[in-house]
Amino acid sequence: MNIIIVGDGKVGFALAEHLSKEAHNITVIDTNDDALRRASESLDVLCIKGNGASLSALREADAASADVVIAATSRDEINMVCCLAAKRLGAKYTIARVRNVEYASELSLLKESLGIDLVINPENATAVEISRLLRFPAAANLDTFCRGRVELISFRVREGDFVADQPLSALSHQLQELPMLLCAAEREGTDLIIPDGSFVPQVGDRLYLIGQPTGLTAFFRLLGRHTPKSRNAFLVGGGRISYYLASILDRLGVRVKIIERDEARCRVLSEALPRVTVLCGDGTDQDLLEEEDVAASDAFVSLTDRDEDNLIVGLYAIQQGIPKVVAKSNRQNYGGIAHAAGLDSVVSPKMITAGQILQVVRGMQNSKGSVMNALYKIADGHAEAMEFVANDTTRHRGVPLKDLRLKKGILVAVLVHQGQIIIPDGSSSLQAGDTVILVSRDHKILDINDIFDESFMDLGG
Repeated sequence: MNIIIVGDGKVGFALAEHLSKEAHNITVIDTNDDALRRASESLDVLCIKGNGASLSALREADAASADVVIAATSRDEINMVCCLAAKRLGAKYTIARVRNVEYASELSLLKESLGIDLVINPENATAVEISRLLRFPAAANLDTFCRGRVELISFRVREGDFVADQPLSALSHQLQELPMLLCAAEREGTDLIIPDGSFVPQVGDRLYLIGQPTGLTAFFRLLGRHTPKSRNAFLVGGGRISYYLASILDRLGVRVKIIERDEARCRVLSEALPRVTVLCGDGTDQDLLEEEDVAASDAFVSLTDRDEDNLIVGLYAIQQGIPKVVAKSNRQNYGGIAHAAGLDSVVSPKMITAGQILQVVRGMQNSKGSVMNALYKIADGHAEAMEFVANDTTRHRGVPLKDLRLKKGILVAVLVHQGQIIIPDGSSSLQAGDTVILVSRDHKILDINDIFDESFMDLGG
């Protein structure tokens, strides 16, 4: 597909990186020479210097024949004008990053008036993800499928956990009644593992579970780690994510305290969030945190504009014994460092945005096949979890999974058949209308049919 990305900041670069790896023709437009040089040297993309909202730059990028135009500059107004201009030139699909809170209530009108097909708000999407984590503090990350009926979470194996140092087959009697499945595992020094019955979890492994929320809750009770959802949260940094997160938590009845160093921003937050306590100060100042009794909080979220500060203050919060700590970091390599230091819940707005847009692009590539409803990057981007709906184009319907040969690194994790959530076994089969949740390592999946081994003989159906 021909894809134009306007804006080569953190989000734009991440999108260009992911989409170019999937063999799309990518053109990047930006006014910054250094950003364009970085993209040109490290990615297989065409770079054009110019204002992405100008007709001349869009024409040079051949917007008229573009399948997708993604406007991801730091200015909402430029993004919206860019989409309008690209649509007028003939671009098939336009995506705008719009972050300003003031535009949130007018998005439907703006989309219709400006020809924007999809609006992405990374800060709001990040806030929603963090709010899920605070609802289920035992999880390091939490993604949802089937409108919340199925969840995928991860956790770190600790010394003394009953799952440690035993093959999964030996644990079946403890886990077989729970509507959940261990679908992936990360171990230092090895590739991501799609486990089978012989897999032996070890202390330090990061395990990914998928299933019904009730099953996941029951598992953590069995593990002895279940904690009630957070009731009071301490947020460091008063940017857009903090605003959206505080708004969500306030509606859920969670007491929220925000600490922000900019006095003018504090006034804005105080007026917009009257039930939230807003403090003016440096959230990385240990003395100030102690003075505000941060250790009494049951959730701590570091959301400053510096990844390093977020990770350091997050580690401090862990030392204070706060049950749930979340840190924002857009640098992917920092995630591994944070996990090694004990900070498991690290969220990345650019990765969340990339996942949303990848889902749209893959859906456009596969307009006649099975429908993709969700796509999440997991394990620091080394694997993907996807939700599809099987239809008449899906091959091997009705054939038991044990009689099918799937590509290596593919797992059929959950089936939803006629409203019933099923953790599949060898006798399960795919049917038209089923929701199918897959986990994939090393494969770009556009359609359910992509999971079958090409050398497999067609069984019909």
